[in-house]
Amino acid sequence: MPFLTLKNYHSIRFQHISGSYTSLPIRYLFLSLSICLIAFGKISAQAPPQPKSYICFQPDKKITIDGKLSEASWKKAAWTTPFEDIEGDKKPKPTQLARAKMLWDSDYLYIAAVIEEEHIWAYQDKKDQIVYLENDFEVFIDPDGDTENYYELEINARNNIFDLFLPKTYKKGGKAQIKWDIAGLKSAVSIDGTINNAADRDKRWTVEIAIPFTSLSTENVPAIIPQNGSQWRVNFSRVNWQHTVGTDGKYARKRDPETNRVIPEYNWVWSPQGIINMHYPEFWGYLHFKAQPVSKSKGFETLQN
Repeated sequence: MPFLTLKNYHSIRFQHISGSYTSLPIRYLFLSLSICLIAFGKISAQAPPQPKSYICFQPDKKITIDGKLSEASWKKAAWTTPFEDIEGDKKPKPTQLARAKMLWDSDYLYIAAVIEEEHIWAYQDKKDQIVYLENDFEVFIDPDGDTENYYELEINARNNIFDLFLPKTYKKGGKAQIKWDIAGLKSAVSIDGTINNAADRDKRWTVEIAIPFTSLSTENVPAIIPQNGSQWRVNFSRVNWQHTVGTDGKYARKRDPETNRVIPEYNWVWSPQGIINMHYPEFWGYLHFKAQPVSKSKGFETLQN
């Protein structure tokens, strides 16, 4: 069943067992409880996937945020490995490719992602709408890696933004601060195809983002400006919904014909979490900052995963 956070912002599904035990002898209740505890212990003892790593180099020249990734520095920057299911290899591989790459300078963290998609659709166009209720690309950043005071950015194919700050994780009682904004954020989207046109087949949409380091802060949390050798925790997620097309030609999330409930989304991520929950920063990947032009990064690309 879904675990719903502030105003149903993030669907996190958990399997559960329900039923009545009132007619069972007490010894069977204890036996059942013991079996459940043993099973839970085995599940919780499973190690999460090994977090992935990315070495982030600096651009040779200024980056223009236009969604085209035409600069030589972007062409030289290494891609992450293709995104995987959020639970890792226990689930099938994604049916459509997504991957990302990063650069940095003294002012910005630059993020690019290319998302292959046969049907590119997005209708939400107002800031801080719940973007993940349609297909999107998401960025999670924990600058000091302490699993608290972290930031989330969601963007759809219309370049609509939903950003928020979390002082602590939902499991620790954290509440999303959606009035917080990434001040000075630059973003752009280019589309190889046509958005919201179900009559054709699209190829991909490309996201390009520049996040000012100084913006990753609040009144109580100072910004952390990375230096050569700094290490942050980050992750990327691509939310993808099964869809239907109505008589009006508009896309909508597909529903189960028996229950009429929306079919759960796919969560395809860079560094698998092992569970269907992005809000475990301890499972995110590692971002390593290297103060070296990307043009001189040859030999390091094999270290990206």
